Amino acid sequence: MQFGRTYEEFEVGATYKHWPGKTVTEYDDHLFCLLTMNHHPLHMDVNYAENTTDFGKNVVVGNYIYSLLLGMSVPDISGKAIANLEIESLKHVAPTFHGDTIYGETTVLDKWPSKSKNDRGIVYVETKGYKQDGTLVCTFRRKVMVPTETYIKERGGEQPGRPELKQQEK
Repeated sequence: MQFGRTYEEFEVGATYKHWPGKTVTEYDDHLFCLLTMNHHPLHMDVNYAENTTDFGKNVVVGNYIYSLLLGMSVPDISGKAIANLEIESLKHVAPTFHGDTIYGETTVLDKWPSKSKNDRGIVYVETKGYKQDGTLVCTFRRKVMVPTETYIKERGGEQPGRPELKQQEK
């Protein structure tokens, strides 16, 4: 399984469809809200959501959807990244509800060599998240610093920190 890409492996215009999707549960939403101290009743109070919102039910907190899509993109985009440099834009386009399944895809918009170090480059990407019915729910653009093939080779290959397994005696 590929885990990220080097600078040379990114092609402007390429789109990577992230797999698998993730069905969002009430537990996922509540746990994220609790971990981030977001106690807005729109996300956590069924009575409030049913009686005082246009949706009539709880809405999944948007930053969970963003975080989910960012995580989904790691094997295709940032698995080898040196750094996520910037989130340029983040748009929550439509609501997500408990039970919706999120799918993501990322398109390479541009790339350029680093101005300060010749063993890395910057990749500019846009990630989009869709519900199971094809509704766009979230989109964001970011700049990711990724290594060149030279960077990887000079540091001992793909997994330089991985220990060698010892043979066990029988």
